[in-house]
Amino acid sequence: MNSLHLLGIAFGLAMLSGLNLYLTVFASGLAIRMHWITLGGDFQQLGFLGDNWILGVSGVFFALEFFADKIPWVDTFWDTLHTVIRPLGGALLATRVLGDASPTFLVIVGLMAGTMSFATHSAKAGTRIIANGSPEPFTNIALSLGEDMAVLGGLALLHFNPVLALVVFLLVLLTTLYFAPKLFRAVKAKLWLAFRKLNLPALGRGEEGLSDQMSSRVAEVFAELNLLGEKILWSVPCITRKGLPANHFGALIATIEEPGRLYFVGESRWKKLRETLLLAGGSVERVPGFLFDEVRLADADNRLRYAFAFDRSRSRIVEEMTESIRNRIATIPMEVE
Repeated sequence: MNSLHLLGIAFGLAMLSGLNLYLTVFASGLAIRMHWITLGGDFQQLGFLGDNWILGVSGVFFALEFFADKIPWVDTFWDTLHTVIRPLGGALLATRVLGDASPTFLVIVGLMAGTMSFATHSAKAGTRIIANGSPEPFTNIALSLGEDMAVLGGLALLHFNPVLALVVFLLVLLTTLYFAPKLFRAVKAKLWLAFRKLNLPALGRGEEGLSDQMSSRVAEVFAELNLLGEKILWSVPCITRKGLPANHFGALIATIEEPGRLYFVGESRWKKLRETLLLAGGSVERVPGFLFDEVRLADADNRLRYAFAFDRSRSRIVEEMTESIRNRIATIPMEVE
């Protein structure tokens, strides 16, 4: 049982360090220093966390992180700086918990603990990038306070029941790994849109309006779909938002022969997306945003069916595309399906 307790404490501290290393160290050290918890038996080696220097340094950096973590994009810069620091700190804490274990065991646990810290750090950093798509700071503040509460709650659980904490943290890790691909796609899409937004003045020059040009990958996938050889009217690069698997890059395509249909063709290296969108009886709306313009397609009952994101450098093209879709809908006889 003592071994499970040790592993629970070690891996728990590692995962919590991925969220907030300084709060994990400071709160643990303060609890030890103030005798809120008593270290007995195998846990005596954690007494160093109550040292004045460790409390002082971790307290100062926690104060810095407390404010940096609540400012959009500043939190992302802070997370970037800690991509190495948090996993190393988590691995160090985990190996210190084990004390005088064999070097082989310490290396194995250190590698596992560092991986766990990196997983929680990546989930935290990725979630922040997604939240930073909106300029308001309230989401960041809520996320930051929630993470701090999670760290304090996790430390309390480690104190009262390390074995249960180990089970909980492993479930959290498995959940994080399960959603990692979706989180990666969302982060990739937000970073790409943010880059285009920052470079808007330069990228916005030379817009020539709607055209039938598309990337080679999109053209290749569309050729597999276009069995009748329909002629492309226009093609506009976009990212899926709703109605299709989210955050896939591709293009929205219209053909001359089928005014009642649009096509979305994805250009993912691992997954081909080819979706036919019916326009009859529906409606289209363009919604300008902070990082991107969103085009929403609704059905006859005005229920949202699809939404696509277009980077801000193509705002004029997106406006033309939206008007084109609206005109196509207006000319479709109601019996067309």
